[in-house]
Amino acid sequence: MELDADAKDLINLFGVRDYHLKKLEKEEQVSIVNRNGKVIISGDASHVEKASGIIRQLIEYSQRGNMIEEQSVDYAVMLGESGEEDAISMMDSQLICHTISGKPIKPKTLGQKTYVDAIRENMVVFGLGPAGTGKTYLGMAMAITAFMREEVGRIILTRPAIEAGEKLGFLPGDMQSKVDPYLRPLYDALYQIMGADNFQKNMEKGLIEVAPLAYMRGRTLDNAFIILDEAQNTTPAQMKMFLTRIGFGSKVIITGDATQKDLAPGTVSGLDVAQRVLRNIEGIAFITLTSKDVVRHPLVQKIVKAYEDYEARESAKAKSKRAGSGRGEKRS
Repeated sequence: MELDADAKDLINLFGVRDYHLKKLEKEEQVSIVNRNGKVIISGDASHVEKASGIIRQLIEYSQRGNMIEEQSVDYAVMLGESGEEDAISMMDSQLICHTISGKPIKPKTLGQKTYVDAIRENMVVFGLGPAGTGKTYLGMAMAITAFMREEVGRIILTRPAIEAGEKLGFLPGDMQSKVDPYLRPLYDALYQIMGADNFQKNMEKGLIEVAPLAYMRGRTLDNAFIILDEAQNTTPAQMKMFLTRIGFGSKVIITGDATQKDLAPGTVSGLDVAQRVLRNIEGIAFITLTSKDVVRHPLVQKIVKAYEDYEARESAKAKSKRAGSGRGEKRS
C-alpha cells in the first residue's frame, strides 16, 4: 500500500534515525519504506490495513503542525489496536493556550480531551487519575486562559501541606518560604505557561494566589478560577470546607490520585468521600484518566500500568481471602 506525504511530514513521522518507523514496523509487523515521497507498506494484508490507518492519521496530525513524539506513536498504536485510529485526529482539536516559549498546549489523548471539555462545561470538575496524565497542568492552562480572557478576576491555587511519606522537619524562613516546597509543582506550571515575570506581577497584585489548603477556611471565593491539587490528601472535613468556599462566577478543578495518599494510616480521604457524596449533582463532573492518558516518558506509562495491574491482583486476592474466611465461619 502507498501513502503520499510531504517531506517535512515524513521526517516528522519517521523520527530521528527512523525511530518511530522502526517502532511502527515492530508493533504492526509490517515493512515501511519511503520511496520518492511515498510511504510504502508491505506485509500481511490485515496488518498493512491497520498500519496504513495509523500512519494516515499521524500524517494528518503532523500536517496540523504537531510534533510527532514517541508518546504520540504509542498512543496511535494503542488506538489502532482498539479500532479507534480515526480518533487520533481529535487529539489536538482544542488549543488551550501557548506556553511562554510559544509551544501550544492541547489535549494529547481522548481522556484529556474529555477532561478539558468537562472543565469548559461544568462549574466543578474532579480530575482523577495517576501521575503524568496532565490533570494539574491542563487545569492550570485552563485557569490561566480564563484569567487572560478576563473571564475570572483571579486564580487561586491550593493543596494540602502534607509530606510525601517523609518528615521534612522545621523549615527556615517566613510562612511563604515554609509552604513553597509543597506548592512547587504549581509554580512550575505557572512559570512555564505564564512566565516568571508575569506571574510575579500578578501575584504582587493579589490576582494570583498560591496557598496551602488551611488558608481557605472562612473565605468566600467569588469570580475566581480555583484549583485544588493533591486532593487525595485532604480529610473529609477539609474537602467539605473547600467546596463550600465556592462563590459566584467561580470555577473549580480538583485533582487527585487515589493510589498516592500520604494521609496517616486509617485516615479517610476527602476525595474518596466526595466521589460517593457528589457523584449525581448537576454541574459537578468526575473525569477519570488512566494509564492510557499518561503523557510523560513512555516508561512512566508502563510503570503506572504495572502498578495498576499489581494493585488489581492484590485487591482480587484480598476479596478471595475474605470470601474464603466468610465461608469458613458459616460452616463452623
